[in-house]
Amino acid sequence: MKKRLLSAAFTAAMAAALLAGCGSSAQQSAAGGSTAPAAASAQGGDGKTIKIGVFGPVTGGSAVYGEGAQNAIDMAVEEINSGDLGYKVEIVNGGKIVDDGGDAKQAINAYNSLMKEEPGAIVGSFFSSVTLPVAEQASKDNMLLLATGATNKDVTLKGATIFRNCFIDPYQGKMAAQFAKEKGWTKAAVIYAKDDDYSNGLKDAFIENAKASGIEVVYVGECTTKDTDFSSQTSQVVAKGADFLFYPAFLDTVPLLIGAARDAGFEGAVMGGDGWDGTDTAGFEDKFENCYFTNHYSSEDTAPAVVNFVSKYTEKYGTESLNACAALYYDAIYMVAEAAKNGGASDTASLVKGMTGMTFTGVGGTFTMDGNGDPEKSVAINTFEGGKVKWLMTLSPEGTKK
Repeated sequence: MKKRLLSAAFTAAMAAALLAGCGSSAQQSAAGGSTAPAAASAQGGDGKTIKIGVFGPVTGGSAVYGEGAQNAIDMAVEEINSGDLGYKVEIVNGGKIVDDGGDAKQAINAYNSLMKEEPGAIVGSFFSSVTLPVAEQASKDNMLLLATGATNKDVTLKGATIFRNCFIDPYQGKMAAQFAKEKGWTKAAVIYAKDDDYSNGLKDAFIENAKASGIEVVYVGECTTKDTDFSSQTSQVVAKGADFLFYPAFLDTVPLLIGAARDAGFEGAVMGGDGWDGTDTAGFEDKFENCYFTNHYSSEDTAPAVVNFVSKYTEKYGTESLNACAALYYDAIYMVAEAAKNGGASDTASLVKGMTGMTFTGVGGTFTMDGNGDPEKSVAINTFEGGKVKWLMTLSPEGTKK
């Protein structure tokens, strides 16, 4: 998933703590939400220090996400702690993300190690299959978990202390189908990784919404997250006469799929989800023409929060790891800090109360947490030009913004 800056603006516009635990935007206040069940208390020193545990993909094929997340967290903490919010942020584990390796078992181990440090909240992870078991355990522990990229709809259904700041797969799938309809494509093929929760969820959402939009789904093919040969599936895409191919998978296999599709003679559009963010197109640049993906934000967005985040991040760390994962983790730290302000304290119960119903403005736009702890937010549509990602438009329930 390439699956941003509110320091002065954040603190200046922060509303006073709401006694009922309603949400407050980083740039504006808005009432909402209901009181959540009591959550586990965590030590906060003088009560003004918010202890946050963070886990994510630091090693392996998705390490670029972890790199971006670590940089963004460092930025957010520095900004918050130098401001006048009234609370300071401490990232446990010496300020470092605990590696989940993109693996569910390793993620549980990461979560357990973080719990030993008595955090008030835990942030992570970027993948649905990794986050789902952690969300289940966090709910049992009454621990606030703020997921950053886990779009599977079941994540926040695990309990009232589970939230996320990314859109969910049903919505992302709906927007992909809406985009295909707007472009006039009528025959869709789908290839998905059967061994991945993210891919399955997005596949189901897209197919449901494509059919509802009058798009014929002419072929559905399976693969796995370890496959490197897609010639059989892509030949079927061509044989079935599809003019649109949906491939909801993560960035490591995307170039191979695109290459196979073009080699099979497929000239139609190819689209994926936020898992495409950060895809290496080197050697495949020409094959990525007429390719698209939904994402949580675009670095080319002209919104002030995005412009400021991109500018500062680029100055500090360059652009190699500037991705949506970085933006989501950045916003997440600010959201936990704002939850403390809303809830009136840094313990877990207060943070849950402050997060519930929150309206927040950040790099990912302005959104309000719904009753499930999911944000209602817009979706960026990105394309490729010469192998480089370009922002095409933004889709929202209110319509298209170009």
